[in-house]
Amino acid sequence: MTWLILIVAGLFETAWAIGLKYTDGFSRFWPSLWTIVAMVISVWLLGLCVKTLPVGTAYAIWVGIGAVGTVILGILLFNEPVSALRIISLLLIIAGMIGLKLAS
Repeated sequence: MTWLILIVAGLFETAWAIGLKYTDGFSRFWPSLWTIVAMVISVWLLGLCVKTLPVGTAYAIWVGIGAVGTVILGILLFNEPVSALRIISLLLIIAGMIGLKLAS
């Protein structure tokens, strides 16, 4: 169950990272509110996970999910560039997360 919570926490991290783009420097109320709510939920869920998972593993996987999700959504929503190097880099992050999961 803790791993599922960690995945959800990572998805909320992706949500707030993407939300930052819509806040326009926190000058738009509703996008800012939802971004802050996503931040709080994300960190709260991560806090629950580190009760049972090693903090280094949990944090690295949380950041990895957020990074991979943000890059993918950046490509899909904001037409950010896609290149072989970016895809390989994402795959390396995913491989690192899998390695950390297997090692814990």
